[in-house]
Amino acid sequence: MLRRLDRVPAPVAATGHTGWRPAGVDAVTMLTIYIVLLYGFPSSLSIAVLGSFGRPQFLWGLVLLGWWLLARLQPTQSIRSVPQPARIALGAFLVVCLLSFAQAMLRGQPFDQISPAASAIVRLLSWTGVVLVAMDGIRSMSDLMKLVRRLAFAGAAVAVLGLVQFLTDQPIIDFLTGLPGFTGDAGGIDSRGGFIRPAGTATHPLEYATAIAVALPLALACAIVGDGGRKRARWWTPVGIVTLASFLAVSRSAVIGFGIAVIAAIPGLPARFRPAVITVITVAFAGAMAAVPGLYGTIVGMFLGVGDDPSALSRTAALDLLPVFLASSPLLGAGTGTFLPRYYIFDNQWAQMTVEIGVLGALAFAGVLLAAAWSAWRASRVSHLEDLQVVGRCVTACIVTIGVLFGLFDGLAFPISAGTAFLVVGLCAAARTVGLSDGWVALGGMTADAGRRDASLDAAPVPARS
Repeated sequence: MLRRLDRVPAPVAATGHTGWRPAGVDAVTMLTIYIVLLYGFPSSLSIAVLGSFGRPQFLWGLVLLGWWLLARLQPTQSIRSVPQPARIALGAFLVVCLLSFAQAMLRGQPFDQISPAASAIVRLLSWTGVVLVAMDGIRSMSDLMKLVRRLAFAGAAVAVLGLVQFLTDQPIIDFLTGLPGFTGDAGGIDSRGGFIRPAGTATHPLEYATAIAVALPLALACAIVGDGGRKRARWWTPVGIVTLASFLAVSRSAVIGFGIAVIAAIPGLPARFRPAVITVITVAFAGAMAAVPGLYGTIVGMFLGVGDDPSALSRTAALDLLPVFLASSPLLGAGTGTFLPRYYIFDNQWAQMTVEIGVLGALAFAGVLLAAAWSAWRASRVSHLEDLQVVGRCVTACIVTIGVLFGLFDGLAFPISAGTAFLVVGLCAAARTVGLSDGWVALGGMTADAGRRDASLDAAPVPARS
């Protein structure tokens, strides 16, 4: 009965389905390439002849979008998606951004603002490709875990690079600046309170903070679920590395991101694993404080002195200017990609977004994050597999962390933080596909109407299996 996909547009159980695989390559491979370009390549470097359009990760996102479109047009594709709130929310966000862009162009723009606006639309399409391939291409638990493990490993690898930068006082990757055909700075290091602020492959320590904060819940999921049936112990090392790097980043945002990730992730973990998680995090924190004299006082001082800190005061003052910038067009804003740093730098993605694409745009983006978080959380409630319950709650914690950190800097202006955000949205949607498939099979029924099937799952809880 499960093979009659020509008559019933239903997903196949995650435990038995190999996933959507266009000939020759699969979604896991395509998204793994994206992760490598996103984390392994300095985010500020781009192909010289393409200018602002030349960042490799953005170009690959466009490849993903084209690949998704070709796959959807194939008449032989028989497996359809479950209803996805994140797809609807993403579509609404794109519509608002396009309307804002059109309004700005019709109003007329200075010549030097047209290219940044067009670049912003291209970036949106690139991120959309990432979400759609993850949403529709990851349909089995094994594929979902591959992506979670690889993203967690990438975040941990960036954290290791940050630790090396902290210890050596060297950027390490500066030799990449001279790559033939590329332009831009390969990254650098900053300092605060006499300590080095590492950035890994990111453009800025705040972007680096987002990458490692998101890696923490994913590494916890890997430590609990395991690695393809092998021992889980290897994944406790990335948990400790990310914890250590979060405090050695000498950044309020890194500490806040770490705290939000821990608070959001631990309640969703199986009770028997919580003592181990708390122990690893505590040991890593104590090790950082003991190994680096003066670090504890610097971190405490960053928070106690926040009232006199120029960056914190700048963020507060920016909120007072929000009504001024919004006065001319509160619903659609100044126009997608047209509010350049020369006008003002908010250091707050939510404020920046509200000014640039209006109240509707900010609400639409919040809808994308909320829809993604709800999808993953609902998947963890519906599935009878403990592995998916853990993964669903951990990717939900990633979304919460991203939402908070975007209030501390303009995250969508930085490739790693922006790409990570949209990739996690796609993983949340993929978790929903896997969860509804398993929950539906566990209920032992098949309904021709996808919406009725989804509603029946929401109404009937499925017992968890340890």
